Amino acid sequence: MNQEKILAVLEKISGFIWGPPLLLLLVGTGIYLTIRLGFLQMKLLPYSLKLAFGKQQDKDSEGDISHFQALMTALAATVGTGNIVGVATAVIIGGPGAIFWMWLSAFFGMATKYAEAVLAVKYRVQDADGEMSGGPMYYLERGLKQKWLGVTFALFGAIAAFGIGNLVQANAVAGVVKSTFNVPAWITGVVLLAFTALVLLGGIKSIGRVTAFFVPIMAGFYLIAGIIILVMNISELPAAFRLIFTDAFSGEAVAGGAIGTVIRYGVARGVFSNEAGLGSAPIAAAAAKTDMPARQALVSMTQVFIDTILICSITGLTIVLAGKYNSGLEGSELTTASFEMFLGSAGSYVVALGLLFFASSTIIGWSYYGEKCFSYLFSKNVVKYYRIVFVAAVFIGAITSLKVVWTFADIMNGLMAFPNLVGIVGLSGVVIHETKHILKAIKEEKNKNMAA
Repeated sequence: MNQEKILAVLEKISGFIWGPPLLLLLVGTGIYLTIRLGFLQMKLLPYSLKLAFGKQQDKDSEGDISHFQALMTALAATVGTGNIVGVATAVIIGGPGAIFWMWLSAFFGMATKYAEAVLAVKYRVQDADGEMSGGPMYYLERGLKQKWLGVTFALFGAIAAFGIGNLVQANAVAGVVKSTFNVPAWITGVVLLAFTALVLLGGIKSIGRVTAFFVPIMAGFYLIAGIIILVMNISELPAAFRLIFTDAFSGEAVAGGAIGTVIRYGVARGVFSNEAGLGSAPIAAAAAKTDMPARQALVSMTQVFIDTILICSITGLTIVLAGKYNSGLEGSELTTASFEMFLGSAGSYVVALGLLFFASSTIIGWSYYGEKCFSYLFSKNVVKYYRIVFVAAVFIGAITSLKVVWTFADIMNGLMAFPNLVGIVGLSGVVIHETKHILKAIKEEKNKNMAA
């Protein structure tokens, strides 16, 4: 069977897995948790952002890295090509209205991300070296008492890390560096390989330090460029928002007015971008120093807000303002053309550097996820072999076309979601119980501050 036939088969499988049932399950879980938690993502978002970015970080509790470092590690893995290419694809296929459904899925996804992180910290374990390990595989085994589901998740996660978190990201970096700066792919591959190896050798503490420095710079750079565009076109913003909201319920921008297409691609690309419900980010949350599970969970919840509500919105609004989504351009080409329309040649560099930084950081974040899944399946003693193969794959990804790998990674990501969502719903009572503790602690903190 040649590559074209293999790709066709995999695309059918991916289309089935990422069809309406999974998307409904992902959003449905978010809605269910939002109601049970009393719209916690609205009430406590300001507190959560203060907790994540405040100067006072928990340094005394059990864990390997700070709240902020855990958030940056998760953001490093989450903020990737989906924020630039994925949003463009959603608007091309689903129309401007897809952005509204992306926002809506993110709103409910914040509740899902919160629940995942609560369970990850609640059921984490400490290994012989004193390092924390947690995530869906542990709460499925220790909380839900279904080890086979934990093994299933870990297997899919360890494999998915090579695809969506490694090969395709390295390929994206090499492609953009070659097209923008005319650097050969093999040179980019060598540099990426060396950078990844140096970071991974230090484990989660090294990853936490690197991402805490790297992620705010890359996200801030892209956000500032986007905000400049929005300010330049502030008089056009009301019309852009009006188009997004009207198209979300009419589907007029899609051939045949297919409202289902608008919803599907908005929700799907939102989930692809922020990974709420997939079970990846809780692995990073489990390493955080925190006095109670729900405190780190509130920090983790802000990841969806930053990734989708902020960064994806910059891409989406710029594309809508430019109005080139029906021009036949695809993916990063559309985003690049939209930024160039307002910033001239500097716009192409903004998108190129955004892709470069976003994809590179995704490799670092997913390396940790894959490593933890692998160590759960086997043992920490063999993790070094996983690291060696992972680092080598970075170079392979940079010099090889990987359409088959990308589609296969999509399948693995989708399969990760099923056992994870079973665990979240099955252990939702634990999430509610832990939430009561944090609400009580926050109330006591407020009373103490008022008394002082």
